[in-house]
Amino acid sequence: MTPQSTTPIHLLARPNKAQLVDAFVGKPLDGLRTPAIIVDRKLFALNCANMHRKAREWGATFRAHLKTHKTVEGTRLQLSSQEDRTHAVIVSTIMEAWEVVQGGLVSDSTVKDILYGLPVAINKVADLSSLRNILESNGGNLRLLVDHPDQVKFLEEYERGQEKSNRWSVFVKINGGQNRAGVIPESAEFLALLEVLLKSPAAILHGFYGHAGNAYGSTSLAEASEFLSKEVESVNIAAKSALEMISSSHPEAVVSKPFVLSVGSTPTAHAADTETRKLLSELLYGVLELHAGNYPMLDLQQQNTGLIDHARISQRVRATVISYYPGRGVNGTDEAMVDAGAIAFSKDTGPSKTFGEIVGRPWTLSRISQEHGILTCDEGKATEHLKLGTIVDIVGQHACLIAAAYPWYYVVDSEVEDGSKVVDVWVPWKGW
Repeated sequence: MTPQSTTPIHLLARPNKAQLVDAFVGKPLDGLRTPAIIVDRKLFALNCANMHRKAREWGATFRAHLKTHKTVEGTRLQLSSQEDRTHAVIVSTIMEAWEVVQGGLVSDSTVKDILYGLPVAINKVADLSSLRNILESNGGNLRLLVDHPDQVKFLEEYERGQEKSNRWSVFVKINGGQNRAGVIPESAEFLALLEVLLKSPAAILHGFYGHAGNAYGSTSLAEASEFLSKEVESVNIAAKSALEMISSSHPEAVVSKPFVLSVGSTPTAHAADTETRKLLSELLYGVLELHAGNYPMLDLQQQNTGLIDHARISQRVRATVISYYPGRGVNGTDEAMVDAGAIAFSKDTGPSKTFGEIVGRPWTLSRISQEHGILTCDEGKATEHLKLGTIVDIVGQHACLIAAAYPWYYVVDSEVEDGSKVVDVWVPWKGW
């Protein structure tokens, strides 16, 4: 026999989608090996439709970030919903962009516009150029982020070595106070970058990109709306400065007209609606684009913002109780061990300082080691004894890092047999 015929599908180094579908579709969830990540396709799709509606209400186009799920199937749901359709995406790695191409999403025009979501590195320009050629041959565009003059010079140096030079479409990454990346509008660094960019023969200024990473600390619609307004204010100030510089000293500059003002994070995107649009009383020096990435899956971090509820979270991790410790916990409460730890959940925590909540049970994932976690019973609630072998579903803090740990996702649909059986298997893209 061949190794494939004797080795369980779970243990194959790289089973393909066809093998996984054959092995698992139609099978009950109770038969899955754990830890396993479960994604509800119906909720995923509803979350995508909701975000399209938000962007439309806010009067903006929408750009979907693919970094949370990293799959062909999830991308199709993000871009085409019952509410609307878009063709613009953001990727966090070059591998994601290549997989978008390899998955047929460019050739069938599902994706027409890819933004590589990190400031461009010198050792990635050649790969990005190959991607750009493929996109342009299919009528699409590749866009870059820059936040330092040397990044523009990298592009110029590369283009000087080509038989036919081209201009790169770029967003300037704006720092709205989060200090993750970007330049502060009207700062000396921002003006120096603009000066280089507007004179460059290798670039076209497409717009300005802001991301309020600190908005994940929002706990209300009002807070998220304030973060959103500040995002718009930051990119708008940047666009105004650029137009003034073009008018005064660089009338020959090659730029997109109008500029694209791209803002968003999942919390601020959830706050985008007709009411928050009315708050944008200042004149806009470009057109609005909303972007977000976590929203199809969601997690405890997003639930804590107060902008979504538990019923909209489409992902969970299934684990098995492998040991039990009566009376070992605080005030004599019980503890249990599950076969899912830091690798299965990451070590991200939220305001509760825990790593996950058990669905439908008064237990919390309170401590984790590499491959196992400790469940503690919530104080003040009657201890529910968990027998060894009990299966529990756990919603963790940060879906993006959780999903990255798994070689494939078991997909259910809450409209199909109450979501009790696997209806598809999604294989996420790996690597950088």
